[in-house]
Amino acid sequence: MSHRLLPAALAAIALLLAPGAATAKRVPSGPAGAAFYTTPKPLGGKRHGDLLRARRLTGAAALPGARRTDLLLYRGTGVDGKPVAISGALSIPKGKAPRGGWPVISYAHGTTGLADQCAPTRDGSSPLTAYVYPTLTSWLKRGWAVVRTDYEGLGTAGVHPYLVGTSEGRAVLDVVRAARQRDRRLSTRRVILAGHSQGGHAALWAAALAPSYTRDLRVKGTVAFAPASHTGKQGALISALKDPSGLTGLAASILAGVEVQRPALDVAGKLTDRARALYPQVATRCLPDLLGTSSFGGLAPADLLRPDADLAPVLKALNENDPETLKIKTPLRVEQGLMDTTVFPSFTKDLVTALRGRKATIDFVERDGVDHGAIVIDGAKASTSWIAKRLR
Repeated sequence: MSHRLLPAALAAIALLLAPGAATAKRVPSGPAGAAFYTTPKPLGGKRHGDLLRARRLTGAAALPGARRTDLLLYRGTGVDGKPVAISGALSIPKGKAPRGGWPVISYAHGTTGLADQCAPTRDGSSPLTAYVYPTLTSWLKRGWAVVRTDYEGLGTAGVHPYLVGTSEGRAVLDVVRAARQRDRRLSTRRVILAGHSQGGHAALWAAALAPSYTRDLRVKGTVAFAPASHTGKQGALISALKDPSGLTGLAASILAGVEVQRPALDVAGKLTDRARALYPQVATRCLPDLLGTSSFGGLAPADLLRPDADLAPVLKALNENDPETLKIKTPLRVEQGLMDTTVFPSFTKDLVTALRGRKATIDFVERDGVDHGAIVIDGAKASTSWIAKRLR
């Protein structure tokens, strides 16, 4: 080899040996800012979970304690079964990857809203996103990679199918595939699913779908903190709630989500005049604004739907997205605060009973004095120990 070629050869070798440089699938970094989330044309990729774009994620959405956090755009499966682009994030722990790769926790976030700006990778400083960072950071310190999906239509094109199980569950699984294409040091044999509230609902659906949808991933267990359930039963009781409440904004969001799955439901036609005037806000505002008195928070749940509206098709669609209908073969841990007024403890107890009736193995923990937001923090230590045992 000539002396003139030697420096170039050494530089090439150094690049190949650089941490992660030889492990990543080569994809475009994509444009910065909100333009990153636009759907490529053509979409690209061949299979669900294929990585489309990736770039370094900075700011509040980059987890503290991560060696690095990357913003991902990946190919997923939409609510209608067609390919879509979905955004998410990958956080890599510090240190050297163990033999077999870093275990992976796919964390599904709680409700933030249906508007694009509500996506956690876009608004990482929101209290609806940041409260879980200490728990996710503690997992990174354990040497576990953390991946997070924004879900279909949240940050990306289309309307988010809020609390539609198949859409959420597939997104939770596909982000693991996409993250591993970004960094091959992630394990596909040691995967944990976790989530809170909406994310607990999503994690349960992902656990049920994994054996058929992502056979290449070995899910070792699932942790669901106060998982949403029984939205159909709650919908049937809505007329009894006569006082203005933040629950009205959640109910409107649930209706908007299931309408994405079933457009023929014509939700707007079932709303009262006051609710119909507010309904467009679901697609443009994040949850805190929807809960305000100038929005759905100023409306009683009983004033959301017309008294003569035919709710049977809506309730049927909601019941079909209830996680109590699932068959889950891998171990589960469910954490529920007994002071929770968002996900009612009685519904979570019914959910656990139903899943156990379908042969699920569940560690169920109820915590006195703990409300909806605090359950992740209060349940983190014990749940982390549970996860560690599953990953041995």
